[in-house]
Amino acid sequence: MTALDTHLLIVDDDERIRDLLKKFLKRNGFLVTSARDAGHARRILSGLDFDLIVLDVMMPGEDGVSFTRVLRETHETPILLLTAKGEPENRIAGLEAGADDYLVKPFEPRELLLRINSILRRMSDPPPEQTVPKILHLGAIRYDIDRGEMWQGDQIVRLTATESQLMKIFSGCPGEPVSRSKLVEDLGRDRGQAQERAVDVQITRLRRKIEANPKQPRYLQTVRGAGYMLAPD
Repeated sequence: MTALDTHLLIVDDDERIRDLLKKFLKRNGFLVTSARDAGHARRILSGLDFDLIVLDVMMPGEDGVSFTRVLRETHETPILLLTAKGEPENRIAGLEAGADDYLVKPFEPRELLLRINSILRRMSDPPPEQTVPKILHLGAIRYDIDRGEMWQGDQIVRLTATESQLMKIFSGCPGEPVSRSKLVEDLGRDRGQAQERAVDVQITRLRRKIEANPKQPRYLQTVRGAGYMLAPD
């Protein structure tokens, strides 16, 4: 995928910011559509598919975190949140809702571009060479490594972009622990405790889709002092 093939949706109630982002991203080769609020974005999404959504958190009416949570019920499109609230609990709330990344305002447009490209690159990266079974069984869940799909019975389990990337990482080395710092690196994030905490949040969300009892995980285990490990049947 190149920038010229990539369609972004910008959702921000501030017309000035919306237009600036649209012009900047168009100059960098993206196809860009903009929406003024969640309701407007919902109407656009009913007729168009996008490769990534850049979504402001602080909007009148339905805020960005609530909208993210609703989108995750039907859409797997990567979501990058823009937020004026930089406190860890605010960022964690966005990740728990299903966002793939966040960027605190004010920000440099070049950083936004880097974050967007990082998410798109993670989505397009081929899975590593596999020396494990094509299908991993996790109790009632099965994960198709080649397709990157998770199923429960005949129902597909929807994964966010970050959850899909985590499953690619873990399925490449089942039974082996992966450190939090290695997960941060493989996800293309900046290093640091804040990003490791963000990974913890994503692991918690992924467990909710895999485990019968997420509080006592059987398949996506915590290995004390070593990180996390996928332990299929």
